[in-house]
Amino acid sequence: MKILLSPFLFLFAVQLCLGQSSPIVSQTLIFPLQEKHAHGSSVVSLPNGDFLAVWFYGTGERTADDVKIMGSRLKKGEKKWAEPFLMADTYNIPDCNPVLFLNGEGKLFLVWIAVQANAWEQSVLRFKTSVDYTKSGAPVWNNQDIMLLKPDDKFAGEIALKFKHLPELQAGWAGYAPKYDKMIMEAAKDVPKRSFGWMTRIKPLLMDNGRIVLPLYSDGFNLSLMAISDNNGDTWRPGLPVVGRGPIQPAVVKKKNGNLVAYMRDSGDEPTRVHFSESSDRGESWTATAKMEIPNTASVELLVLQDGKWAFLGNELYDGRYQLSLRISDDEGKTWKWKTFVENDLTKKGGFSYPSLIQTRDGLLHMTYSYHPDQGQKSIKYVVMDPQKITTQQ
Repeated sequence: MKILLSPFLFLFAVQLCLGQSSPIVSQTLIFPLQEKHAHGSSVVSLPNGDFLAVWFYGTGERTADDVKIMGSRLKKGEKKWAEPFLMADTYNIPDCNPVLFLNGEGKLFLVWIAVQANAWEQSVLRFKTSVDYTKSGAPVWNNQDIMLLKPDDKFAGEIALKFKHLPELQAGWAGYAPKYDKMIMEAAKDVPKRSFGWMTRIKPLLMDNGRIVLPLYSDGFNLSLMAISDNNGDTWRPGLPVVGRGPIQPAVVKKKNGNLVAYMRDSGDEPTRVHFSESSDRGESWTATAKMEIPNTASVELLVLQDGKWAFLGNELYDGRYQLSLRISDDEGKTWKWKTFVENDLTKKGGFSYPSLIQTRDGLLHMTYSYHPDQGQKSIKYVVMDPQKITTQQ
């Protein structure tokens, strides 16, 4: 006997089925929508089951001296994030782009930039550490310092060398217009310029024997560089630059063969696509970047999952930030078989960007990102997703 459903009941059944199969386990705003700028978040899972998130907050970005680093805690088993609390504030200087991570010994790091002279290219790296971070509120910081990097003459040599590996620039430069490559190569010879302006954005890669590869980028040079520590973050030194025309804000993962891969936001010539680079010496040096097929306007985040698959989270667009996509690959990024939207504003008015992505032991993905649904309304959103529901249903 056939059972006929009315159009209303059929639509309800479809919606119910979709709701049950959604990869989104939970989603919430860390704090209510409000008018001040809230951007550049980072999230970490603590050993006691809590989650700690940070972001920068104020009346603007680099030109607003009231910008500071705020944080919140999600207690184990709870659904509501705590009232935001202060994490860092350099007096009368904007603080931006915080990154949270635990080193191999369980020490908590907060690394961020103090934007000296209100210019990105004058930013100074700052950091705090804590071993007492499981209580309510902000961690108890046991150390605070500045991370000073001193790229030597190899920095300039590497930039000059790797620009030769890039395709000929086809940006329509006129005879009287500045030559992009030449200007960058000349600036690389300037010791003060190459010593400042390195900025955080995305979590580091923790390797064996205490090595930490912390991704950095420069708006002055419009390229990237890795800060490397071989003693769990006690001291830091610069690697060689990741050279290309506009590869910034790198996310770094390790391949099965031991090589490192960096995906980067495109801040160069069109078409705007994700930049790719590879290192065969544990992050010391990198191939000249090449553009991938993935469109990109603002954000790139990358993670190797527990089952070996790769997850890519970013603004997979040629314009705007109104979509935030999650892709999954089972062949280390050669192809991306699965894709789902975390955010997809069909009005194209919203902005969803600068994600932070981690995975917990239960296999779930936890992400925070800037949630700006329309002008004047801003928060940080926290979303939990089940990657298995993505890969088994599509």
